[in-house]
Amino acid sequence: MTVGPDTLTALLKGKDVLPAGWESVFGMVAREDFVPARIWPDDSDAPLDRDRDPEAWRRAVYSDRALVTQWDDGRHTGATAGRLATSSASTPSTLAEMLYDLDAAPGMRVLEVGTGTGYSAGLLAARGCRVTSIEVDPQLAHRARENLDAAGFGDLVEVITGDGTHGYPAGGPYERIQVTAGVRRVPPAWIEQAAPGAVIVLPWGTDYGSGDCALRLVVDAERQAASGPFTLATAFMKLRAHRPRWRRYGGAALSEDWAAYARPTTTSLGYDDVVGGPFDPVALVLGLCVPDCLARPILHGALGGTLWLYGADTGRGHSIAAADFAIGDPPTVRQSGPRRLWDEVEATWYWWHAQGRPTIHDFGLTVSLADDRTVDQQPWHLTPTRPLIPPATDWPPTASR
Repeated sequence: MTVGPDTLTALLKGKDVLPAGWESVFGMVAREDFVPARIWPDDSDAPLDRDRDPEAWRRAVYSDRALVTQWDDGRHTGATAGRLATSSASTPSTLAEMLYDLDAAPGMRVLEVGTGTGYSAGLLAARGCRVTSIEVDPQLAHRARENLDAAGFGDLVEVITGDGTHGYPAGGPYERIQVTAGVRRVPPAWIEQAAPGAVIVLPWGTDYGSGDCALRLVVDAERQAASGPFTLATAFMKLRAHRPRWRRYGGAALSEDWAAYARPTTTSLGYDDVVGGPFDPVALVLGLCVPDCLARPILHGALGGTLWLYGADTGRGHSIAAADFAIGDPPTVRQSGPRRLWDEVEATWYWWHAQGRPTIHDFGLTVSLADDRTVDQQPWHLTPTRPLIPPATDWPPTASR
């Protein structure tokens, strides 16, 4: 049986993730028109090549899988996988769920940040939206224009080559803003260029983990703010400007003999408690309550693992912590610097556990824009009227130190 757009539509219907009014849209836009000849399904090392195995390539294209289309910002070439996947065709079910959150109707003016292959821009155009899409990579922008032209949507989507964090004021104000790359701080331009009541849907996260959560913000133009809940655990490639910067978290500024000055402690928590899986809510909660912290977990196979924590210099210097979890031995924690990063992580975990381990759906974010265009991101728990305040590091008093 030949697979095609109808196959993908049926797959999304079967998963109950196809937004109302979008069935004909997914059937109208062929994903294969936007996917290059060589792809790496699910970030795998082994590529699929349309010229060598067209059937396997086509089955992958019309499956519910993310397809990596670029490595290392285009510097890497060849059949092997590169170091960092930097562009992909998103998992169709994730795209469908985020389009449900976006709730874009025909005639709406939509800003898309991150054109990629052009597939999601084509879907929005087929829906009847007026689409402006921004892509920072000139080669990707060029290919997306070619893809959209070949698929018949070239006149319906304006592809701009540029930094999406600056938006594109000439095409605004926008009633919907869709972001297709991971975000760590909402840029002021997206609030400024949004129409009153506009919806912004974006993958948002912290440097504590590599994952993201889909965030649905509704813009209050009068207050120059936007607020909304997290709706979906996911993982996206990060905006180039929002990738973790090692220099921000210490780099060469951290002395190699920091452990000699560190305060050793122990803990009753385990490696899995504070690392979790790729879509575990604990990573989001820890990131929300332990800001400006880069977490790097290292699993030592069957021997255990180490969680490294690096604190950004926010005016008092850098901080560092390492929690070692060796199988058969008590955990060992070392901390140095003005912040006790492990204490912050541990207190947050106990707070989260005491609350009944709430999921991502119990949290949200309010983004406020000041007169000087600085952005405040205030996480909240259950309702925007309950700001999420990091627990004191001595909470609970019985926690092991």
